[in-house]
Amino acid sequence: MAEMQQIVLKRYCDGPPVPEDFGLETAALPEPKEGQFRVAHVWCSVDPGTRSRLSGGDSYAMALPLGKPIDGFSVGVVDASQNEAYPVGTKVFCAGGWKTHSIQSGRGFVGKVPEAPVPLSAWIGVLGVPGLTAWFGMKTVAKFKEGDAVLVTSAAGPVGATAGQLAKAWGASKVVGIAGADSKCEFLTSEAGFDAAINYKTATDLTAAIAEHFPKGVDVLFDNVGNEMVNRVLPLMALNGRICISGQVADYNLTPEETPGIVNTKPFITHRVNMQGLVVFDFARDFPEALQTMAGLLATGKLKSNEERFNGIAAMPEAFCGLFRGENFGRRVVKVGEEA
Repeated sequence: MAEMQQIVLKRYCDGPPVPEDFGLETAALPEPKEGQFRVAHVWCSVDPGTRSRLSGGDSYAMALPLGKPIDGFSVGVVDASQNEAYPVGTKVFCAGGWKTHSIQSGRGFVGKVPEAPVPLSAWIGVLGVPGLTAWFGMKTVAKFKEGDAVLVTSAAGPVGATAGQLAKAWGASKVVGIAGADSKCEFLTSEAGFDAAINYKTATDLTAAIAEHFPKGVDVLFDNVGNEMVNRVLPLMALNGRICISGQVADYNLTPEETPGIVNTKPFITHRVNMQGLVVFDFARDFPEALQTMAGLLATGKLKSNEERFNGIAAMPEAFCGLFRGENFGRRVVKVGEEA
């Protein structure tokens, strides 16, 4: 019997996830039914937002039941098909989960990988949900305008780095990133085109360091960190400033009682600040245009992306857990199969 492998939730996470929360299982390789096709995954991603489903309580997505495969994004090759639109050999990106194979129907988050001189793994990174989150978070939610002064947190991650580079490409007057290592700050300024970067771990006074870079205030805060960071930056926002809540990596492991509150609310009135979050799939209709543009930027070197690559599906839990120890430098992807 042909088999596949998958990572399942063995126990609910209590605080930061650890590898023991997950289990590696072998299952029968599923066969596609009429209208379906099977994808042999080559690369799978680990995403901080997945953490919100792993504690047994609902977040902005339903809690994942114990014993179920972990959600995630994959890119691979169709190896069996009963769907004429996706014949065997077609390269696709999809919401395939932490598995070596998945069954797809052509509906939902799935699409053909266009011919472009970029790595296959990019289609679950800068050309996947992280890149799309950056695009629509900056363009649509933050309502970016040419000349805006932009602050990006967790800026060396795949979402933050892309958001800052897009802002520069669209005419930002200044883009400053916050990251947690000198090497990450160096990448942001020397390769990703940020005007400046702040190491929050070594800054003596982080608030003062931010304020120094934005004497006229922050027009756009693109936040991937959480409430404590938003609370810190709110008094530094410019008139009619916009805050995009893209992620909350510092808050995902906290209970509602432990999550910091936002207390600096006066700027919402005095500076007419607007704050909005996003779930990127709300903009699915416009994905093709965004992906085509970003693929062109990536292929010509105008958009930079870092990847950390792991090998073997068994490496996925540790790759995921490291996200919450601040170890990642760019997009973490795991090779789980071979490209045909």
